[in-house]
Amino acid sequence: MTQLDFNELLGLMVDKIDADHDGLVTEDELREWIKFAQRRWLVEDADKQWNSHDLDVDGHISWDEYKNVTYSSLSDEEIDEDEDEPYEQLIVRDERRFKTADLDKDGHLDKDEFSAFLHPEEFEQMKDLVITETLEDIDKNGDGEIDVDEYIGDMYNPEDDYEEPDWLNSERQQFSEFRDKNKDGKMDRDEVAAWILPSDYDHADSEAKHLLFESDTNKDGKLTKDEIVDKYDLFVGSQATDFGEALARHDEF
Repeated sequence: MTQLDFNELLGLMVDKIDADHDGLVTEDELREWIKFAQRRWLVEDADKQWNSHDLDVDGHISWDEYKNVTYSSLSDEEIDEDEDEPYEQLIVRDERRFKTADLDKDGHLDKDEFSAFLHPEEFEQMKDLVITETLEDIDKNGDGEIDVDEYIGDMYNPEDDYEEPDWLNSERQQFSEFRDKNKDGKMDRDEVAAWILPSDYDHADSEAKHLLFESDTNKDGKLTKDEIVDKYDLFVGSQATDFGEALARHDEF
């Protein structure tokens, strides 16, 4: 693809984002596009995996179908190598997630429920489970809370031959000043929730503000097509906007 073709496609993409077709992209229009791209990605990921799991092609996935597809393909060697989480525990964990995603409790997942199963952090009904799974992953001593060593251990595995990187000091400070809100030296369930699922953080809103700030050359609070094309690398590199994927497929035009 030539640079001219690329810019033309990017320009057509901008026309899609410009919902009121006034030639300018506002922060609200950027935000709505990012949310649209996120929703589409969830649907497409579920679609990609759907046919391989819906073995009887009845439009639903049962737990047995998912388990047979996912675990029957693992070799004994792969199972033995998984020392961090034994094979049986993986099945128990997946089954719990499956049942949580099954909103109507009919024992099967439709595509929306399957999306929730695959990406629980994106669905309100799954958030309590996400907290539980995070605790299980990081809480090595099993006391139901995360101390600073467990918090750091989730990010960094020390090696004897290397000095500890400076950024770990910053993370320890983050833990003591912001994560551990009640200052008891640990993160309880509520504090873990505030860390991994902050209620005051909107990813689409944050990304829209970032893209606008970096691209709005004349600082009028809106983006022209030229301003976006001039910063094409910023937009194409943003996973939130899905520009790069859409441009590669040409399916937006």
